[in-house]
Amino acid sequence: MIQQRIKLYQGSINPCSYLEDREAVNIYADPHHPHPRAVYNQLIKRGFRRSGEYVYRPGCTGCSACVSVRIVCNDFRMRRTDRRNCKRNQDLSVDFREACYTDEYFHLYQRYLAARHPDGGMDDPEPEDFERFLLNPWGETLFVDIRLNKQIIAVAVTDATDDGLSAVYTFFDPDQVDRGLGRFSIMQQIELCTATDLPYLYLGYWVDGCQKMQYKTDFRPQEHFDGHQWKAIDTDP
Repeated sequence: MIQQRIKLYQGSINPCSYLEDREAVNIYADPHHPHPRAVYNQLIKRGFRRSGEYVYRPGCTGCSACVSVRIVCNDFRMRRTDRRNCKRNQDLSVDFREACYTDEYFHLYQRYLAARHPDGGMDDPEPEDFERFLLNPWGETLFVDIRLNKQIIAVAVTDATDDGLSAVYTFFDPDQVDRGLGRFSIMQQIELCTATDLPYLYLGYWVDGCQKMQYKTDFRPQEHFDGHQWKAIDTDP
């Protein structure tokens, strides 16, 4: 693959979303690059992520807590808890659909944010917010569509890249929290990687000390990007 010359820009400083009493800043790839999909395919291998049409990574001074994680899918083996999760959700139907806006998806997204992020600035989205955050005008994005009795209960927003899939965001019915739908979605993404001969599922950032990120370390084997290269970590959960 031809390597693209990419300009990078520093964003503004904001309170850290993961660790208290810290500030955060992101580094963004040039959003006006003529080949944004090629940029994404190149930079995801360097620890970047996508949010809407923007490709970014943390660039905080004096802090490297955000570690990019990817699962080695061909070697993935379910643990006992994973098998229990699949058994608990065996009544669900799973489909892979082209990412798009529908009222059905948006209403589920609204309910999820209202339950998970009350008074956090995200809890009252408009349809434009859904499209701006989750859809991708230049890439290949699909929705892992999960239903119970034909009713949508979870959506895993998933990007296709050169060497894998990227788990962008998952939202689900807050009344179904006991099903472990976030973990179930990851296993569906791993299964799709294996079926399409893609070696990696990119999980975004793991932050040591951030409880809501700890689930990412449960899926093994995995590799962490240290700023220079991907390194395999201990295979024991």
